[in-house]
Amino acid sequence: MLQVTSLQLEAWVAQFIWPFFRLLALFLMAPLFSHTVIPNTTKIAVALAITLVIAPLLPSPPAIALGSAATWMLVAEQMLVGFTIGFCLQIVFAALELAGDMIGLQMGIGFATFIDPQNSVQTPLIGSFLSMLATLLFLGINGHLLVLNALVESFAIVPIGSGSSGLLRWEHFASLGSQLFSLGLQIAIPLLVTMLLCNLALGVMARAAPQLNLFSIGFPLTVLTGLVVLVLFLPHLGAPLEAAIHQGLRLWQ
Repeated sequence: MLQVTSLQLEAWVAQFIWPFFRLLALFLMAPLFSHTVIPNTTKIAVALAITLVIAPLLPSPPAIALGSAATWMLVAEQMLVGFTIGFCLQIVFAALELAGDMIGLQMGIGFATFIDPQNSVQTPLIGSFLSMLATLLFLGINGHLLVLNALVESFAIVPIGSGSSGLLRWEHFASLGSQLFSLGLQIAIPLLVTMLLCNLALGVMARAAPQLNLFSIGFPLTVLTGLVVLVLFLPHLGAPLEAAIHQGLRLWQ
């Protein structure tokens, strides 16, 4: 007759419960996984299914009595690791929205907004367009699988029960803001330079022909120039976007 002791049962439960909380936190923060159109019950079910697959591949967790104070500390630790990975990837998508906002502002259509279905707020048009483009590219390069691979690797970098060792330091978190602006500027700078040249040309035209009505000519010209350059730039946008996504997966390490 098979006999199972309470210690063996707790060890089996612990083998699955800690990866589950880390994976669930990732689903609540990471782009695409955290989309509001996905019900929370679906996120929990998918997290549980993936946990059942990856848990046997992970090293054995420390033996801790379930229900003790140390249990809640481990739950908080796993949630923190999952949130950190998802937050670093969110930085990349926020940088793309920032690049789009800067481009739209220079084109003169920064006022053009629409309702973002994910965040239920009004967002600038160009920034939302680049964000949706990044989401499609994210799926095209199997980014969802890369995120899951990063999660599995996180158990080697930040083992269960290791505390805060291996996680981002607070000063590194603060530096993520500068990386956000740097990444957004790198993506937007070709169009920003083009719009600067366009505005300089309009300034020269205004000096050469003072009777020229720049309000009726300048606005359509800047919008048209920005859209043409954006269309020409789109085929070359895939490589920097893909590099940015891979960089986001490495930020937390």
